Amino acid sequence: MNKKVSLKEIVAIQIVYACMLVTYYWMWSRLDWKPWYQIVQIILGWIFAGTIIFQAIRIQKYKKESVDEMAERNLKRCDSFCLKLLLVVMIVVAWGCVILGDGNEVGTVIINTGIIGWIIVLSILALSIIRTVMFMTLDIKGV
Repeated sequence: MNKKVSLKEIVAIQIVYACMLVTYYWMWSRLDWKPWYQIVQIILGWIFAGTIIFQAIRIQKYKKESVDEMAERNLKRCDSFCLKLLLVVMIVVAWGCVILGDGNEVGTVIINTGIIGWIIVLSILALSIIRTVMFMTLDIKGV
C-alpha cells in the first residue's frame, strides 16, 4: 500500500461498482427467488463496503501526493464526453419508452419496465467502461 496512487486506479474502480449494480439488478428483476440470492447479496454488500473503504483510503492518499494536472484535465474531458453520451442514451430510452410503451389497448405494450431497467443499467456499465478506456488511452498518449 506504499506505492503511489494513480488516477487510473481511481477511475477504473467505477467498473467494479457498475458490475455490482448489474448483479443486484439481475437478482431483483428476476421473477423467481432462490435462497442463494441472499448469500450473493450479503457477499456483494461486504465487497461493496470494502471497496468503498479501500477507495476512500486511496483517494485520501492521492490528494496528499503531487497532482498530475494533465491526467486531471484528461479526466475532465472524458467526464464531459460521457455526460453528453449519457444524455443522448437517456433521451433515446425516454423516447423509445414513449413510442414503444404506448399501448391503446390492453396487451399491446411492446416494451416493459424490466427492459427499460436493463437498458439503463447496462448503459451505466458501458459508460463506466468507455470512460475508463478513454481516460487510459488519453493518458498513455499524453494528450
